[in-house]
Amino acid sequence: MKKRLSLLLLTVLCSLSSFAQESFDTYFEKKSLRIDFALSGNLQHQSAAIQQLREEPVWGGPQKNLIDQFNYGGYYINVYDKATNKLIYSRGFNTLFEEWRSTEQAKTETQSWTNSASIPYPKAPVYIEITAREKSDMQFHPLLKQEVDPKSIFIDRGKLKENKIYSVQNNGSSTEKVDLVFIAEGYTAAEQEKFIADAKRFTDALFNTPPFDTRRNDFNVWAVELVSEESGTDISGKGIFKNTALNSGYYTFGVDRYLTTPDMKSIRDAVWDVPCDAVFLLINAETYGGGGMYNFYACGTADHPKTPVVFTHEFGHSFAGLADEYFSSEVAYQDFYNLKYEPWEPNITTLVNFDSKWKDLLPAKTPIPTPLNDEYKEGIGVFEGGGYLAKGIYRPKDHCMMRDYVPFCPACSRAILRMIDFLTDKDY
Repeated sequence: MKKRLSLLLLTVLCSLSSFAQESFDTYFEKKSLRIDFALSGNLQHQSAAIQQLREEPVWGGPQKNLIDQFNYGGYYINVYDKATNKLIYSRGFNTLFEEWRSTEQAKTETQSWTNSASIPYPKAPVYIEITAREKSDMQFHPLLKQEVDPKSIFIDRGKLKENKIYSVQNNGSSTEKVDLVFIAEGYTAAEQEKFIADAKRFTDALFNTPPFDTRRNDFNVWAVELVSEESGTDISGKGIFKNTALNSGYYTFGVDRYLTTPDMKSIRDAVWDVPCDAVFLLINAETYGGGGMYNFYACGTADHPKTPVVFTHEFGHSFAGLADEYFSSEVAYQDFYNLKYEPWEPNITTLVNFDSKWKDLLPAKTPIPTPLNDEYKEGIGVFEGGGYLAKGIYRPKDHCMMRDYVPFCPACSRAILRMIDFLTDKDY
């Protein structure tokens, strides 16, 4: 009987896999449609508009897991088959513009930021929809829905600059691996060897960190040798500006350590011909700093003593949608979380819907919330403080990589492993 059940289960799994592959081959080609779009607005409202469409030669994402069911991020891109109106692809993500809307500046100014997303290239006309999560109800609302004909003469099919691509490690087909891409930022032509050495060092740092250490074989790692005219990055708060390939800089939203770039177009131009599930901008500087946005990019400096853990922390944001668990450091955001609702990040909770978070990981009889005393402080619990707030938001452990650079807690580790499974076309 057990053998018969095992054979039945194997048959079902094979059928599902065949159906998924058939679904991809029915709707998509193994290349990418890149969508550059603008997000415009202020604290009160926002809108979206497509700026450019590009056909690009590589699709390295999943071919089975086409519909994103994590419900992570502040935005979703949804793709519907025009003939049937069937949802055939979706993916959540965050942007810097979303963060800017929560700053003091957004109360008095209206701005427009360029963003970019890639989807598998459709074989037939589709509707592309961009939705945004509203803090007032935590639901996604449409910003844009537009028909796209993949045969349109208005889709750019030209080649871009072919940067040198170095393979740090290659473990197999991109559709069954996570493709992590390091991009050089602030490295001159004479510093590209340093960049490759730095990329190797960062790769080792990631895979020496649990739970990534158990899944190294599920990753391909690439290094794109992007050349900057000058070495380093902008430090606008000190009047220092450098001519670099990706226009990065400290003092994002006025915070000295917050190191990012608003230039998504240049990032996408750099990876147009390389399979890409996750992007890390390796910035040739030694001052502490970094940033990370879910399914967008993360970045950090190469030469600060805390470089390895800063990288891993920021990669936790961009790769697995993990929230910051600290609550006493300076940030530019105001009222970033609505405490009436459950935040979407898997490692913080307002207890509005704690059943959807790490409740199943708690030892029996763990009090909720959990007191930070000798009995509980070393284990997993529900400790108050996180997401930039000392009250009303709770974290899984007193200390974690997403708070103060110690090992990832069990809730964060599970989220990371689930994302690896999703991107490698496993069940998640």
